Amino acid sequence: MFPVDRFRFCPGCGSARPAAEVGTNPLRCRDCSFSFFFNPTVAAGAFLFDAADRALFIRRANDPAKGSLAIPGGFIDVGETLESGLRREIEEEVGLAVAELQYVCSDINDYIYDGVTYPVVDCIFTGRVTDPNAARSLDGVAGIEWCMLRDVREDDLAFASIRAGRRALLREQSGQHGHQGHRTA
Repeated sequence: MFPVDRFRFCPGCGSARPAAEVGTNPLRCRDCSFSFFFNPTVAAGAFLFDAADRALFIRRANDPAKGSLAIPGGFIDVGETLESGLRREIEEEVGLAVAELQYVCSDINDYIYDGVTYPVVDCIFTGRVTDPNAARSLDGVAGIEWCMLRDVREDDLAFASIRAGRRALLREQSGQHGHQGHRTA
């Protein structure tokens, strides 16, 4: 079930939505003209590399994809840019401060939480870590692993967007640029 499917009443005036309109986007109330657009949420994650070009992967402590490998990141809060929200998430999850981030790609995900499927646009970045030994498992992280990108199996990765980011970086490493290129953020 998507979030739009949960709205059976207008959040503005409380009028019931006709059954034929439940699940339609945008929600438009016939009684008070209130409109609400159900857009995807935005998240960002980063492949953080050490001096040996190993990437930091986290082992997810919670569902969805509990136990799978992911990269540090998470949902962007209202009032945050992609970069500031990503820096906050990295600090919260692995205790690292990252100064420079480079955009890699974006991809879409369905994030299933508590029986609701949230459409998400994930923005993938890279960054460099000067002190990899400072990384630690914090919020929502069961463990951390430093791995070469080529050594990580796609099936072990939690989300399609992380797999897409990994593929883009592997293409870049092999000289086959399959995306728009990086920009410094």
